Amino acid sequence: MQQKILLVYTGGTIGMVKDSATGALKAFDFDHLLVQIPQLKSVQAQIDTVSVPEPKDSADMNPSDWQFLGNLIYSKFMQYDGFVVLHGTDTMSYTASALSFMFSNLRKPIIFTGSQLPVGDIRTDALENVLTAIQIALLQENGVPSVSEVGVYFDSQLFRGNRSTKVSSDRFKAFMSPNFPALVTSGVSLKINEPMLLKPNLNRVTKFSEALNDKVLLVKIHPGITTKMFEQLCASVDFEVLIMETYGSGTIFNANWLALLLKELQKKGKNIINCSQCVSGVVKQGIYQGSEQLKSLGIISAKDMTTEAAITKAMYLLGQNKQRNDFKIEFEANLRGEMH
Repeated sequence: MQQKILLVYTGGTIGMVKDSATGALKAFDFDHLLVQIPQLKSVQAQIDTVSVPEPKDSADMNPSDWQFLGNLIYSKFMQYDGFVVLHGTDTMSYTASALSFMFSNLRKPIIFTGSQLPVGDIRTDALENVLTAIQIALLQENGVPSVSEVGVYFDSQLFRGNRSTKVSSDRFKAFMSPNFPALVTSGVSLKINEPMLLKPNLNRVTKFSEALNDKVLLVKIHPGITTKMFEQLCASVDFEVLIMETYGSGTIFNANWLALLLKELQKKGKNIINCSQCVSGVVKQGIYQGSEQLKSLGIISAKDMTTEAAITKAMYLLGQNKQRNDFKIEFEANLRGEMH
């Protein structure tokens, strides 16, 4: 039986073509994708295409878009062997991370990709990214998908979606996975990093939960941040989870006012997460004096998670109505391969 892949267009640079008269980029009719990428005709599989009703620049994507996309894929889950999502690069890692949590026991691949140059550009990276993402989605062994997780494919490498982060706005190698190796590397052949892949329970079905709660506040700690800044920010925003991007291995300045403020937030039932600003490495509270106060307060550790994964995981767990103690336990647990 011929394999079937659903190609989903959400927006972004990949779906633009240059107007011959003005030189400006504009969206093309996604129904005519085969005209733009004729190589798709040679793929040994049935490739169906669908576009979301209102494609967006990825900077405009928000949790409601993640919910729509997740529901779209889940509604067609039994009809296809895999899914390839064309997405703008700026928030691709956020969307991929969110879907990785929303789908549990995922038994088919959901591969995100995009491009730095439009599909019609003579130097575009879109063709390789799309075609290889489809090939990865088609990989099977004994009728079972080789990759059964949410991934981000870009510039010859497939990364776990919730381990990926965008690191460049102008290089083709736009993404990296700082704390976890690539799942698949593309060269003359596709090399699968088999030991690193998530393995679903084949005796259980894939489930999807669209429940998200976006009351998550991210604060980047920096030299010069003051009591007034922190207090006014926390007082003016309706949030249930505070993620602090701290230095290095999770360190922060020593200040009595900060400890008092964090204690007050905890009394109000707020969950507080310590996530490192560093691209790679792990939060280890208590190693330095600067993080001992956080450890003593029972601040939640994001360990080696990306900021994108920490934010979307927090939204997912809030959406499941986790109580404060359960939230801490589950956040610090490895749910979808997002942390060690």
